[in-house]
Amino acid sequence: MVTSPPGVTVRPAPAVPARRLALFAAALVSLLAGLWGGLLLLGLPVPTLVAPTAADHGPLMALGFLGTVISLERAVALGRGWAFAAPALAGAGSVALLVSVPAVVGRLLLCAAAIVLVVVYVVVHRIQPALHLRVMAAGAVCWYVATVLWLAGWSLPRLVPWIAGFLVLTIIGERLELARVAMLTRTSVRRFLVGAGLLGLGLVVSVLPSGDGVVGATGVRIAGAGMIGLALWGAVHDVARRTVRIPGVTRFMAVCLLAGYVWLFTGGTIWLVAGNLGDGIGTYDAALHAVFLGFVMSMIFGHAPVIVPAVLRVRLPFARWFYAHVALLHTSLLIRVVLGDAARLTVWWQIGGVGTELAVLAFLAASATAVVRSRRQRRSA
Repeated sequence: MVTSPPGVTVRPAPAVPARRLALFAAALVSLLAGLWGGLLLLGLPVPTLVAPTAADHGPLMALGFLGTVISLERAVALGRGWAFAAPALAGAGSVALLVSVPAVVGRLLLCAAAIVLVVVYVVVHRIQPALHLRVMAAGAVCWYVATVLWLAGWSLPRLVPWIAGFLVLTIIGERLELARVAMLTRTSVRRFLVGAGLLGLGLVVSVLPSGDGVVGATGVRIAGAGMIGLALWGAVHDVARRTVRIPGVTRFMAVCLLAGYVWLFTGGTIWLVAGNLGDGIGTYDAALHAVFLGFVMSMIFGHAPVIVPAVLRVRLPFARWFYAHVALLHTSLLIRVVLGDAARLTVWWQIGGVGTELAVLAFLAASATAVVRSRRQRRSA
C-alpha cells in the first residue's frame, strides 16, 4: 500500500454523477449508431443493424451526439435541475430514431430539446448578459428551426445549413468568450458580427420559397461567405494563436482549434462556390464533412480535455499520443475530399471515410484510457 507523504492529503477520485453518465451514454449510442450509418453510406458490406442508421446518419451525429453533449455541458454550467431536460430530450430523441416508433416521435423530442436549450441560454443571459451567449443562443435557435423543418417534411439536405448553423455558432460563441481575455477591439468584434450576420442571413435566405432553387442556392452562398469570415476571424483573434507556443495540453488544444478553422474556411469556400449543395454527390459530401468533421470534430477533440472533466467530474490528463487521432482525422478527411470527392476515386473516398471514423473511435479510446489510468493512479495513491 502506498502512503502519502506527511502533510499531503490525497483526495479520492470523485464519483461520476449517475445522471450525467446516463445522458453521456445516450450520446455515445447516437455517435456509434451514426458512425455505423456512415459505413453503410460509404457502400461498405456491413450488416444493417437498425434501418434508420444510414438515413439518419447526420441527425444522429449532429443532434443526437453533439446536441446531447452540448446541452449537457450547458446544463452543468447553469447548475439547475430543469436544464438537464435538454440533454435528456436530445438523448431520448436520438434513441427514438433507432427503435421501432414513428419517426415523428424522435423529431419531436429533438425539437423539444432545442426549445429547452434556448431557455437555458435566456436564463444564463439574464444572469450575465454577454455577446457570446447571444451567439450560442442563436445556434440553439438554428437547431430548433432545423427540427421544425424536419417535422414539416423537408429533406435532410435542405436542413444541412441550419444544423451547421447550430454547431458553428455554438462553437464560435465559445471561442468568442475566451477571446475576450485577449482584449478584443471594437473592430475585431465588428468583423465577428459581420461573419455571424452573413451566416444567419444565408440561413434565412436558404428557406425562402423559390420555384427554381435560385433563392436557396443564394442563401447557401451567403452562409458560406459567413463561414469564411468566421474562420478568418478565429485564425486572427482566437487565443490559440498565442497558446500554440505553450507545450503540453495547451499546444494540443491550440493545434486542434487552428486546424478546425482551416476546415471551416474550406467548407465555407465550397458552399460559396457550389451554392446548391445537392448538385453532385461529391460536392455535397465535401461541403458537409469539411464543416462537420474537419471543423466541428477537430474542435471537439481540442475542447475534450476541458469539457470532459467539467461534465463527468473525471480527469482527462493529456498524453502525446492524442495527436495520433488528430492526425488521422485530418489526413483521412483530406483524402476523402481531394481524392474521393474531387477526383471521384471511389476507393479513396471509402478509405478516407473509414479513416475519419477510426479517428473518432481512436479519440474515444484514447480519452477513456487516459481517464481510467488517471483514476487508477489516484486509487493507488
